Amino acid sequence: MINIPGGEFEMGSNRHYREERPAIGVSVKPFLLGANAVTNDEYSEFVSETGYTTVAERPLDPAQFPGAPVENLLPGSVVFVGTDGVVDRRDHHQWWRWIPGAYWRQPRGPGSSIRGLGNHPVVHVALEDVEAYASWRGMRLPTEAEWEFAARGGLDGAEFTWGQEDLHDDAPLANVWLGDFPWRSARPDGAFGTVPVGSYPPNGYGLHDMAGNVWEWTSDWWSSVRTVETGHACCGGGVIRPVTSAESRDAQSSIPQKVVKGGSHLCHRDACFRYRPAARQPQQVDTGISHIGFRLAMDANSD
Repeated sequence: MINIPGGEFEMGSNRHYREERPAIGVSVKPFLLGANAVTNDEYSEFVSETGYTTVAERPLDPAQFPGAPVENLLPGSVVFVGTDGVVDRRDHHQWWRWIPGAYWRQPRGPGSSIRGLGNHPVVHVALEDVEAYASWRGMRLPTEAEWEFAARGGLDGAEFTWGQEDLHDDAPLANVWLGDFPWRSARPDGAFGTVPVGSYPPNGYGLHDMAGNVWEWTSDWWSSVRTVETGHACCGGGVIRPVTSAESRDAQSSIPQKVVKGGSHLCHRDACFRYRPAARQPQQVDTGISHIGFRLAMDANSD
């Protein structure tokens, strides 16, 4: 765990996606944050000691999914599969598939495994799975503000966790998509996916992979529009009003959503320019995906 000093910073951005706005001054108290995302080895220890079964391993209740095809009611998860060539990137269904049998031990579906991936971030973990692990460790998820403050590594207002300059293909500073998304990877081995935690240089606080590799769960409920309250100002701004679980539901789904941060190995400047501290995205709490993981936080006065 890394001691994060706390302080005032500019949260969000007025330069990119709508949901990052407005950029305002926010104050964060000192806290501790994991230097790395939780790994497969660490999650394996938890499952071995507790016998915990993740959401992706549990059969679905047909009553909760009226009219759904039988094959979609099997335990499973959502997996990135890529495409054979150039596609219309407005339709993400072309590279995401619901794969029965996919879960954290079989991240790409039946026949896959985490053999050799013990130091990769665990994925396919829904919010319930994350909170169960956090409780077992006596820790918690970071808030969105804590996560973003830590990701900036003391570089308040910088575009990226390492400063103002974007990635360079010949010397990337994070595990993001290099090449033509979603079909051609320009990585030296031609592969895509997660890499071992700590594979890239840490930020100013000593935290690894606060950009790319996997998106990370936070404890905050999602809202596409931030509501700013004045009267508690720091840095000349205000505070972001917390969203309730009921407010986090959108028009397409009755399932509440939490904020995930950091981008993943699938982020590409032209397709998902979200490997930046200010970037944010919603994730339904009942679903894990092949590019979402988490890291844990603690209050600074915790033992």
